[in-house]
Amino acid sequence: MSLLEIRNLSLDIHTMPILKDVTLSVAPGEILAITGESGSGKSMTALGIMQLLPRGAASRGEITLAGTELTTLPEAEMCDLRGNDIGMIFQEPMTALNPVHTIGRQVAETIRIHTNTSQAEAETRATEVLTRVGLPPDRFPLSRYPHELSGGQRQRVVIAMAIALRPKLLIADEPTTALDVTTQAQILDLLKGLVADFGMGLVMITHDLAVVADMADRIAVMRHGEVVETGPTADLLAHMRHPYTRMLFEASTHRVDLPAAPAPEPLLQVTDLHRSFRLPRRKLFAAPGHFDAVNGVSFTLMRGERLGLVGESGCGKSTLTRAILGLEEPQSGTITLGGAPVTTQGRSNLEVRRRMQVVFQDPFGSFNPRHRVARLITEPFHLLSDPPQGAVRKTAIAEALTAVGLKPEDATRYIHEFSGGQRQRIAIARALIIRPELILFDEAVSALDVSVRAQILDLLADLCRAYGLTYLFVSHDLSVVRSVTDRVMVMQAGEIVEEGDTEQIFTNPQHPYTKKLIAAAPALPDVSILQRQAPHD
Repeated sequence: MSLLEIRNLSLDIHTMPILKDVTLSVAPGEILAITGESGSGKSMTALGIMQLLPRGAASRGEITLAGTELTTLPEAEMCDLRGNDIGMIFQEPMTALNPVHTIGRQVAETIRIHTNTSQAEAETRATEVLTRVGLPPDRFPLSRYPHELSGGQRQRVVIAMAIALRPKLLIADEPTTALDVTTQAQILDLLKGLVADFGMGLVMITHDLAVVADMADRIAVMRHGEVVETGPTADLLAHMRHPYTRMLFEASTHRVDLPAAPAPEPLLQVTDLHRSFRLPRRKLFAAPGHFDAVNGVSFTLMRGERLGLVGESGCGKSTLTRAILGLEEPQSGTITLGGAPVTTQGRSNLEVRRRMQVVFQDPFGSFNPRHRVARLITEPFHLLSDPPQGAVRKTAIAEALTAVGLKPEDATRYIHEFSGGQRQRIAIARALIIRPELILFDEAVSALDVSVRAQILDLLADLCRAYGLTYLFVSHDLSVVRSVTDRVMVMQAGEIVEEGDTEQIFTNPQHPYTKKLIAAAPALPDVSILQRQAPHD
C-alpha cells in the first residue's frame, strides 16, 4: 500500500502552467528520488505536497497521504500535519534556522507545537533526536547557536527538526548541494538510516543522478513540469528510455577535452605560507588560543597550467585563496606572481593584484542587480591606470561576451534577466575582460545543474585554447576537478597533504585523507553491468 499518492497533479501560477499531470507514489520505507534541472518542477511538487503554494497558484489533481486527501484540507489541519506527519529538509540550512535561537530551542519548539509536552520533556526529546542525527550533547550542547556549527552540522539540526516527531513522510529538497563530499556522504547515510529505522517514506529532490544512484529505490525524472520517466533505480539507469534521462546521465559523467599545457614556466609561487587566527579566551585570565588555518603551504603554479585545490570545509582553502588575492595578510611566508610580491608592507600590491581575477560560487550575489551587464563586466577596468573608453571599451565588452558564448547585445540587459548558467558566463567574462594572468575559480560550478555545469566546463576548455588560461580551481566536487585540471592539491587542516598529476591522484592516491575523499565522492554505477543484470524489454 502506498503512503503518498499523487495523481494527475497540475499546477498553474497566474495562468502559467508549472506542473502537468504529475503522478507519483511513495511506499512506507521507500526512497523516491525526483531529479531534473532547475525549473523542471521538482521543488514545486514538494511544495504541492506540503500545500505551501505561492499566491496565484491553482492546482488540480489529488494528493493523498495515508488515505487523507491533502488538497481539500483546511489550513488549520494542514498545519497539524506539517512537522507531525510530513517533515521537510530545505536546501540551505542557515536560512531554515533562526539565527537568534539555540539549536535546542528550535528542535524543542517543533515538538511543543504538535504535542502537549512540557519544556523540559521537549528538551529531553530534542537531545535524543540530535544525538540520533550525530550531534550528541557532550560535544554539541543544546545552547549552541546555528552560526557556531559547520554547514553539515547545521543540516543535521534541520534534519532533527524534520524527524523530531517521526513523520510518515520526509521530503529532502537538495539537502547536500553545498556540502563537501565527506559531509554529503554522511548526510546521505544518515537519511538512509532514518528511513530504515523509522520506516518513513523519503522523497529526495536533486539535480544530480550520481547523488541518489546508490540510495534511491526508485527515480522519477522531471522536465518542464512533467514526469518523463520513472522506475526502479537499476532498471531506469540500465535502459534510460527517454532522451532527457540519457542527457542527464551523460552530463553527470561529462569529461572535457583540455588542451596540452605549455612548457613549464613558474607564474604563481607560494612559499612556506602561515596564517592563523586568534581564538577567544576560554577563561578570564587564560591566554587566547590560535587556529592555524594555513600551516606551511608551498607550491608553484606554472603559466598555462590548470591546478585544482580540494579538501573539506574548514581545511583552509578559502584562507589560502584570499591570501593569494592579497585580501588576507599571512603571518609568514611569501606569495609572488611573475616574481613580484602580492603584498608589500602589509598592503595589497595593486600592480600585481590587477593581473589576477576571481570567479565566485554565486554569480548573482557577486553582481549589483541595479547595473546593466556592460557596467558589471567592466568593473575590473577600475584596476587599470588608463582604462579603455569609447569605442575601444565597447569592443572589449563585445569580445568578452562573445568569448563566453553570449551576444554583444546582452550588454544592455540586467543580471536578473539571465539564467544561472548565463550569469556564471557573465562572471567569467568579467574575469577575462582585462586578460589576467591568473584566474581563481572558487566553487564556480557547484550550484549549477549538471547539464549547465557541463557547458561551463566545456567553455573553460575552449577559453584555455583561445587564451591560454592559467587558473586555480577550488572545489569540493572531485569529478569536476578531475575533468578540468592538469594537477591537483589535497588540503587538510591547513596543510597540503598530497599533490600530483590529476589522473595519478585519482587512480592511485597515497595519503589516507585523499583516499577518504575519493571514496566518499558520489559516482554513477557502470551502466553496462546494470544492462547485463536487468531484464530487457
